[in-house]
Amino acid sequence: MVQYDVIIIGGGLAGLTAALHLGKNGHSVLVLEKQRYPHHKVCGEYVSNEVLPYLKYLDITFTEYQVAQIDTLQFSLVNGNSITTKLPLGGIGISRYAFDDLLFRKAKAHGVDFVFENVDKVHFANDRFSIVTQRENHFTSRIVLGAYGKRSTLDMHLKRDFVQHKSTWLGVKVHYNFPNFPDNLVALHNFRGGYAGLSKTETGAINFCYLTTYDSFKNEKNIDSFNANVVSKNPFLAEFLREGEPLFPSPLSIAQISFDKKNAIENHMLMCGDSAGLIHPLCGNGMAMAIHSAKLASELISKYFSDTSFRRGQLEDAYQTTWDQTFQHRLWMGRRLQSLLLNPNLSQWALGAVGNSPWILKKLIRSTHGKPITL
Repeated sequence: MVQYDVIIIGGGLAGLTAALHLGKNGHSVLVLEKQRYPHHKVCGEYVSNEVLPYLKYLDITFTEYQVAQIDTLQFSLVNGNSITTKLPLGGIGISRYAFDDLLFRKAKAHGVDFVFENVDKVHFANDRFSIVTQRENHFTSRIVLGAYGKRSTLDMHLKRDFVQHKSTWLGVKVHYNFPNFPDNLVALHNFRGGYAGLSKTETGAINFCYLTTYDSFKNEKNIDSFNANVVSKNPFLAEFLREGEPLFPSPLSIAQISFDKKNAIENHMLMCGDSAGLIHPLCGNGMAMAIHSAKLASELISKYFSDTSFRRGQLEDAYQTTWDQTFQHRLWMGRRLQSLLLNPNLSQWALGAVGNSPWILKKLIRSTHGKPITL
């Protein structure tokens, strides 16, 4: 049985960032991830500039990529009425294929171990965790971070509240060749029962990623049919799908996406990223929140190992409190905005109000984002 200071379940943005931070600080870290790198994930692939100072501390730069520098947001309703505004902070466009692989290589360079297997069991007793993978490999640690994403069989084993409720959301992603798309633009286009984001990645491909309800999707035979009959009712998306060239053999999709409230602590595990709480994609802050949550957890974990008076209970209370203070308002605002924008009458009214007073839109954007993260 191999022992570590910290085991991280899940190697997405939150898990990899925490692994790099803790490895850089001299802790022994194992990441358990089901897929080898690099690989694509369903994701908006827009990273708010608020995390760049923290990434610099972790020695993460994007000099090897031609990342898109994004400073403008375009938003449209189903009927094509639209508004464009400058983003308060802006961000970069980079695929998860590239970003996750970059973090993985940096973490490996700092001594982090990786095992590419699914986790079968997590048990906590006598102030230690024991983990068994599906291939029956056994590992132990003092701390476990849950960073396995939006939904997992582990959530069922942990009897988390949100998995008891039926989720009504489906996510779809494809990269497209669409040469005329502006480098500096992130676009958010509404359609019946959902919304789609468009932004350029480091390869020049346009990431087309959308979220929709099952009620909107269920009457169509497949994704192609849904795109043609529902998504394309928005004229911006109709043009994109008509003129763009898909670069994936088939779309990536993820089902059962839940935006219900989650706890940041489960069975003494510290939950990070989407495992702790998922902001609605229209807010464009999910990737930054995942990275920021890893920072919060990693700093407290380092304190736990260096300060013997800082007990486990204090660690858990401090993380839950800090997580709530940092993210709960953003999540609440994301839920309110989504309800507003998916209501045809209210969204038309809201667009008119924002058109008359553009500062309202910038204020809404700031309410779902944070200030630049520093140590």
